[in-house]
Amino acid sequence: MQIDILGCESFGARSLACAVKTRKRKILIDPGVALARFRYGLLPHPVEVAAALRIRKKILAEFEGTTDIVISHYHGDHMPMKAEDPYQLPVEALPPLKGIRFWCKGPEKISGLSARRRGEFSRFLGHSLPASEGISSDCISFSAPVPHGTRDKGFGTVMMTRIHEGNEVFVHSSDIQLLDRKAVLEILAWNPAVVFSSGPPIYLSHHVPEASKEAFKNALLLAENVDTLIVDHHLLRSLEGYRWLKELAGKVESTVLCAAEFMGKKPELLEAQRKVLYEKMPVSGGWHEAYEKGETGLEEYFL
Repeated sequence: MQIDILGCESFGARSLACAVKTRKRKILIDPGVALARFRYGLLPHPVEVAAALRIRKKILAEFEGTTDIVISHYHGDHMPMKAEDPYQLPVEALPPLKGIRFWCKGPEKISGLSARRRGEFSRFLGHSLPASEGISSDCISFSAPVPHGTRDKGFGTVMMTRIHEGNEVFVHSSDIQLLDRKAVLEILAWNPAVVFSSGPPIYLSHHVPEASKEAFKNALLLAENVDTLIVDHHLLRSLEGYRWLKELAGKVESTVLCAAEFMGKKPELLEAQRKVLYEKMPVSGGWHEAYEKGETGLEEYFL
């Protein structure tokens, strides 16, 4: 089994995209990318835009040879979108998808916006999307709906994915944020060797005060029972999140790291450093408006 992580906050933009190859299948999970519209009161810096474009390019390249596509839920950083902003992966950029099997979060326990996006994607494909929760097929299994973060907080649900080949088991746990013990126990029941998960949104601690402590307990339980735990996404939208990750890694013998480190790269926490990017590399007035209208590109900025 080969696991390639294509996008994550440690690569510079919001994503949890990965491709998993077995001898018979190539499974593309959550092929999406996005940038925070505002952070510290600032629009995305061009350096972040460049990172998002690199991730978009990697995702599009991975469609070649793909047999299965998984959509864990319908947020813009997890799926191709009918153009909402220029930083995401637009459905219009996708190659022909004939013959690819889709596995998707069903329509239950999702927001009105997610339901609209699900419908738009279905219409783009020209066929209905399945509700794949609880289904198993060959080497792929899917969980029942699990909370997007803390249970009963109204953040909706997501679908986790288990892929196995021989004795190897990989779990993509999507945006559980390690905030629900029941979801973590479901992962452990799958006996995975490698788990790829969103960590807690420490940068939103004023909204989710339990994020750091509760997630740390759950992450510790998970890390003590798997070979490799990859934690990224919400967690690495702040530098404090990276320190949280290193503290966790120091308490277990298993491997605990972010997505970039798993792929042998140096982490680039660009959203967390947006304010610093603007201080070091100021952006001329009107650049964002011109970029979003297609009137300028990144080349002009970096030149």
